[in-house]
Amino acid sequence: EPVTFVSWLHSRVGQKQRLVMPDAASAGEIARDLEGATYAVAGVKRKEVAQRPTAPFITSTLQQEAWRQIRFPAKRTMAVAQQLYEGVSLGAQGSEGLITYMRTDSTNVAVSAVQEARDYIREAHGAEYVPPQPRRYTRRVMGAQEAHEAVRPTSVLRTPAVVRPFLNPEQARLYDLVWRRFVASQMADARLDQTSVDVHAASALSSERYLFRVTGSVLRFPGFRALYLEARDDQDGDGLDCRDLAQRQHFTQSPPRYSDASLIRALEEKGIGRPSTYAATVSTIQDRGYVERDRGRLTPTPLGKTVSDLLTEHFGEIVDLGFTAQMEQELDDIAQGQRGWQAVLRTFYDRFNQNVTEAADRIPRLDIPTGETCEVCGLPMVLKRNRWGSTFLSCSGFPECRNAKSPQTKTGVDCPVCGGDLVERQARKGKRRGTFYGCSSYPTCTFAVNQRPLPNPCPECGGLLLQRGRSGAKCNQCKWQGVVEGQQHEEDAAEREPEAVGV
Repeated sequence: EPVTFVSWLHSRVGQKQRLVMPDAASAGEIARDLEGATYAVAGVKRKEVAQRPTAPFITSTLQQEAWRQIRFPAKRTMAVAQQLYEGVSLGAQGSEGLITYMRTDSTNVAVSAVQEARDYIREAHGAEYVPPQPRRYTRRVMGAQEAHEAVRPTSVLRTPAVVRPFLNPEQARLYDLVWRRFVASQMADARLDQTSVDVHAASALSSERYLFRVTGSVLRFPGFRALYLEARDDQDGDGLDCRDLAQRQHFTQSPPRYSDASLIRALEEKGIGRPSTYAATVSTIQDRGYVERDRGRLTPTPLGKTVSDLLTEHFGEIVDLGFTAQMEQELDDIAQGQRGWQAVLRTFYDRFNQNVTEAADRIPRLDIPTGETCEVCGLPMVLKRNRWGSTFLSCSGFPECRNAKSPQTKTGVDCPVCGGDLVERQARKGKRRGTFYGCSSYPTCTFAVNQRPLPNPCPECGGLLLQRGRSGAKCNQCKWQGVVEGQQHEEDAAEREPEAVGV
């Protein structure tokens, strides 16, 4: 039986430069050129490669990895880390701080802690898992002050198993992550046998020849991977089955929405903020209603888009990323005595005051059009914000018409009872908190479910399917559970950034 495999379009044969397809049109052109192409294996290369462990955590990487691996938002990560740092009661041992200071941009580690880790690794895993020399990590973060050590356990002898009986579930999960990352950072390289296969595709329609490449590896020695492997934000792309080329094309898409991890990484790369401000930044834009968390992604709200447009128009210099990074540097210079604070503040204030004065009479009220019509009087509905910061829909004819309601996010799925739209809602009354999905015709129709509805009907009874985990589904009417062919949950789709057509 023929063996099928996935490979990726790399370049044109004879060219070292990667083939770039910036849009669907260019990808479609290549896909058409590959229709009827002949494929042949052009070469197979095998080599042994070493994989090094990643550095112990700093604040930003802790927040990123906590989101990727245990789905902790940055604010929760820092709150739980603070508890572990301040101290946890370990029974007869008393209260002990379990991790070092968690607001740091340094990967430095005390010599004594490194030696303790190497001794533990030798005893727990064997001498072959200890590298010949202690590992030292240097990571350049823009504007890093490096006044502290990396985030690590105060003692590797307090293994997750030892302290778990004294921790709540959130503390246990975060401590396990910190402990494994640090110990793994002092372990030996993983060794892999890597095989690369080059496939040449000769077009039947032109003289073009394309190079596809697939790389696979077999683990020979796990090294640090026996304990820890860093998670990834995004996959590299989507494959294309040669047997069904025309129907399964995937083209370059716009970048996915930020998650907690990718936003913090971007802030760090741009030199915006400090270890103590990353979590606050992510929380503030949500608390003020500028973004909403949608299946793990931070999605801008109409209010956020409007505020962004107004700030860009009237305060373009101040909201520019370069200005923020420059201000961070100037504040560092003041702290180090290299600049006078009065001169820095006067330069900023004079320009800022002028911008505020010019914009004061031109910025409109933040009544944001929604495209909806008031069902009472027929006038447009607008998005408003109340004194507590929550947004709501209100008739633009207020106060003559006082119709108002909560904003609704449509799911694209019909209500199985009345055929109306199923919309996303937030439960805030009593002990009930969180997201649920109900009929837009409420209170006429009271149908509601807790899991996100999916557009595919149940393959057994035709009933409403609900999301189950990251990629599963279950029927709301019968007992069917499984994965729906062709159905991809939006959270999984957002994780991908397709870059090339593959075979």
